[in-house]
Amino acid sequence: MSYEPVIGLEIHLELKVRSKMFCRCRADYFGKKPNSLTCPVCLGLPGALPYPNKKAIEWTVLLGLALGCEIPLEAKFDRKNYFYPDLPKGYQISQYFMPFCRRGHLTVKTANCKQKVVRINRVHLEEDTGKLLHTDFEGQNLTLIDFNRAGVPLVEIVSEPDLDSIEEMIEYAKKIRQLVKGLEISDADMEKGQMRFELNISLRRSGNQKLPSYRVEVKNINSFKFLEKAAKYEIRRQTEIWEAGKKPLQETRGFAEKRQVTFSQRGKEEAKDYRYFPEPDIPPIRWKKSQIESLRK
Repeated sequence: MSYEPVIGLEIHLELKVRSKMFCRCRADYFGKKPNSLTCPVCLGLPGALPYPNKKAIEWTVLLGLALGCEIPLEAKFDRKNYFYPDLPKGYQISQYFMPFCRRGHLTVKTANCKQKVVRINRVHLEEDTGKLLHTDFEGQNLTLIDFNRAGVPLVEIVSEPDLDSIEEMIEYAKKIRQLVKGLEISDADMEKGQMRFELNISLRRSGNQKLPSYRVEVKNINSFKFLEKAAKYEIRRQTEIWEAGKKPLQETRGFAEKRQVTFSQRGKEEAKDYRYFPEPDIPPIRWKKSQIESLRK
């Protein structure tokens, strides 16, 4: 029995603005001394209040317009609650209920040189996390945290599960990179972590048009080569599970670059697990149609 992949991508891109998303700290953190570009806001210290970066918001809308998205006249930020060492507040300021851009599309070429429209669910804006550094010190394996990256504006482009081959997936990802570089809103330098992928992949029987009842997410992939290898490994792994008469688990997995395999991290989270609620310290952001048309031009 043959199977075909069902693929959706979440693409994270750091915007090349001068300052961070909710404070005035410099955003050009790469290569700087660890924890030298921080303040009470991006460190999440008690009483520190965020204020949004106007240019980052405008560039997010600009990207949404280039992707044919609807731009609602009102948007707002939400708190995404989870606990991890690189998240200094214990939550991430992101968008869930009312993002800046919704329902867009991007046309890619398929393997047989036809045109295919990939639907885009949303384009939203959030703050990046800190960075974990795994090191050996005096014979001990330690994990250190550099918060210079915490708070850097991060735009996320979420596709629908419309990609059904690895070739289409790579073509789509490359077109997104070409687009943001052309708009001059991100350098999308993957060696510096400015463009990262989260792969959502499952399998269905060939010819079946229904979406599978499970989804595997592979987190934090930072090159086209690793994206391709992670997808190929997951297709093999999930095919073996189906052929053994079982169903793959819905879960979040990581990608081990040296061994070029994915590994289980945790059960797949749903939106309710993050306890999203409106960010109380930032009021809704409202647009006039004339402002959006100015960006479109």
